[in-house]
Amino acid sequence: MASPPNANAVVGAALVGLLLGVILLGLVWTPYDPIAIDLDHPLAAPGAVHWLGTDEFGRDVLSRAMLGARISGAIAAAVVAASVSLGLVIGLVAGFFGGWIDRAIMIVNDALLAFPGILLALALMAVLGASYGSLILALSIAYLPSVVRVVRAAVLSVREREYVEASRVAGDARLYTLLRHVLPNSLAPIVVLATSLFGWAILAESALSFLGVGVPPPAPTWGNMLSSARPYMERAEWLSIAPGVCIALSLLGVNLLGDALRDWLDPRSEA
Repeated sequence: MASPPNANAVVGAALVGLLLGVILLGLVWTPYDPIAIDLDHPLAAPGAVHWLGTDEFGRDVLSRAMLGARISGAIAAAVVAASVSLGLVIGLVAGFFGGWIDRAIMIVNDALLAFPGILLALALMAVLGASYGSLILALSIAYLPSVVRVVRAAVLSVREREYVEASRVAGDARLYTLLRHVLPNSLAPIVVLATSLFGWAILAESALSFLGVGVPPPAPTWGNMLSSARPYMERAEWLSIAPGVCIALSLLGVNLLGDALRDWLDPRSEA
């Protein structure tokens, strides 16, 4: 008899699916132009015309939140792709070959890990300047050490297995053994990390945009929407509620889905 679906998986998948649905819908339709200024209706309360109200420039909050979902999601996806791809290569090399290569890589990696990720990204953004490319590069570098460490740990565990030793005894090339046996059996923790990393990247992008060093205006992200809402917290609370709820629900969905993936991919987890 099939086991009932995990509650975390159901809720997480529903919230992540909602985020993806909003992103896809925003590609083809938004209620209004997200960056169009309407000085006749500034700070309009939520209603039938503007479902989530307008900001201080009369821009529709719902439309800006939908575009913000696309921008934040695209940046997070690019950060995950870049950091996981590069971290996978570095971690595989360090864990499989060992020796002085492993020591040299981990010295640099541990030095980067000494800096909190958000502070490292903030320092890089101060040097590189605010732009999409700079933001993706800064966050990718900030999260790269964590990926390298997880990949290396997984490879160190797998490389001592019997099938890897059998491949060596059979005379297979080291690169073949690495790609055929070590890499596929090291993917489970990497998949879980990549899922969590997507949520971390959304939160970090929002934090950097909130501080004014992320995505430059007038492009909306949830972070700079929150930053713009600060002067109007008392008389236009909807300006901060909308992006805040978007960030909270997105992180909740990603974290729940990541927990469900970890339980599913971990062979030691109980049924």
